[in-house]
Amino acid sequence: MRYCIALICLIFSITAFAQQKPAQDKLIQFSGIITDIDSSNVIPYVTITNLSAKSKRVGADYRGYFTFIVNPGDTILFTAIGYKKFSTVIPQSTPDSKYTIMVKLKANVIDLPSVRVFPWATTEEFTREFLSMKLADDDMAIAKKNLSRSSIDGLIQTLPRDGQEIGSQNYRYNFDRMINKNMVQTNPLLNPFAWGKLMQQIFDGDKSRGNN
Repeated sequence: MRYCIALICLIFSITAFAQQKPAQDKLIQFSGIITDIDSSNVIPYVTITNLSAKSKRVGADYRGYFTFIVNPGDTILFTAIGYKKFSTVIPQSTPDSKYTIMVKLKANVIDLPSVRVFPWATTEEFTREFLSMKLADDDMAIAKKNLSRSSIDGLIQTLPRDGQEIGSQNYRYNFDRMINKNMVQTNPLLNPFAWGKLMQQIFDGDKSRGNN
């Protein structure tokens, strides 16, 4: 009797295993696109992990598209930097051995605590530096200092000339050059050649009077 019961249990186990084996061996083409749940923009390069297949990992492309082979009942995990994790289970019964899904990930907003940065290591160092600090002048004192004679002379020596100043200087130079040229041409007293010609005429006149 004991052997009969063991034989019946073995037959039922083999039958159940034979019924489950086709479902486990069934392959499904799992495909989809990953987008942002708020903006519907695609999320590229998302890591997809099959937790039921020894954590096998694949990656979505730059368009957020993915496709790979899974088994019915597999648990799939989607992870991306800056987004919350999302998991889904492949249905046991899928027509045409294909399963398509639209995965929508939600942004993971992390509020970091505020950080206050001090340039002094201790409070005593801050107090010492604060007491020895030289206070800045008020606006009127700063304006007077900037308009002082020494400050303006220093700016004249260091600041380069701008375009208007250079153009004005070139204009004055060309005007003075033109005036000097006209004076040389119109005034014979300023022409050395005219003086030489005058002296030659005087000498010629003295010679002609001596011959007469």
